Amino acid sequence: MSLARVPLFYLGFRPLYLLAALLAALSVPWWLIQYRLGFGGGVLSGMNWHGHEMLFGFAAAVIVGFLFTAARNWTGLPTPTGAPLAALAALWLAGRILLLTGPGWLAAAVDLAFLPAAAIALWIPLQRARSRNRFMVGILLLLTLCNLGFHLAAQQVLDVAPGSFTRAGIYLVVFLVAVMAGRVVPSFTRNALPVARIRTSAGLDRAAMVALAAALLAQGPGVPGWLAGALALVAATLHALRLWSWDPWCTRSTPLLWILHLSYAWIPLGLLLLAAAAAGLVPELAAVHAFGTGAIGGMIIGMITRTALGHTGRPLRAGGMETAAYALVHAAALLRVVPLLIAPALYPAALWASGGLWAGAFALYLVRYGPMLASVRADGRPG
Repeated sequence: MSLARVPLFYLGFRPLYLLAALLAALSVPWWLIQYRLGFGGGVLSGMNWHGHEMLFGFAAAVIVGFLFTAARNWTGLPTPTGAPLAALAALWLAGRILLLTGPGWLAAAVDLAFLPAAAIALWIPLQRARSRNRFMVGILLLLTLCNLGFHLAAQQVLDVAPGSFTRAGIYLVVFLVAVMAGRVVPSFTRNALPVARIRTSAGLDRAAMVALAAALLAQGPGVPGWLAGALALVAATLHALRLWSWDPWCTRSTPLLWILHLSYAWIPLGLLLLAAAAAGLVPELAAVHAFGTGAIGGMIIGMITRTALGHTGRPLRAGGMETAAYALVHAAALLRVVPLLIAPALYPAALWASGGLWAGAFALYLVRYGPMLASVRADGRPG
């Protein structure tokens, strides 16, 4: 049978969300075992493998799956399906396997190929339609550069810690999350809750995004701590105001919405933690996990449920399993951040608890959404 007729390869979100959730559910427990027993993650050290796979494996797959699906709506033109989509998914999967088995040079080459291949496939419809979203291709290519730097550092070609490139990639994805949230969170909230008092402001949006870019760029080398901290404080204030203008409290009874608002709240919180880290008050790792687990992880679990429901022809309504998964991701984020701030001695135990909650959230996703992703739409429409 042609792969074009296999439901799993009808649209980009289907195989890539499924693979990303599988990686999220399995890789964190595996990393915790590595952490406890003190051995590496294949061709990489355990800590480097964990950070790399959460960003360039898990988050990258979700971003590409989302963009392939959204680009069809933006342009009315096709994105990869069938055999080309299956080949991209296989390329992603091969990268994950080779990073565990080696050889290192082949693992790096295959892993590095995924994002540029996806960028080319995305550029074709966006360019043909002259879409304003062509900058998304640039985001994928910047992520590729971060991944290249990571591999060069891991192979000791560059005298830089590989984790510095992982953090740069996390900050880049945080910026992407802020861009997309500004587009979808107010509109989703307004459409579902007409009583919501949403007061969007183009001026506030522009100021918040400029401040966020400046604050994240200031985390690079050579920037005085006082300046990095001041920029982070300004950005935190503007993003808190931005979120408040979306009336987050009105979503408290609607899980499919509050997950997006709550996840966005980790962005100003992460910026506050960056400011505190610049002053030497907290470790930067607290901010990194506020962004990575809270903002990115939370927004991902919210969007991969919402888009999967909508694009498989089901009502946009979160049930008990979705709500539990949302709560587990945010509980995992709290356990990654709070002990670093108030009880460092408890951090190793909290790490295990956080990993279990995170894995549980994505296991629930796989149970609930795996059959949806692998079957035809409930309403019989294509896609």
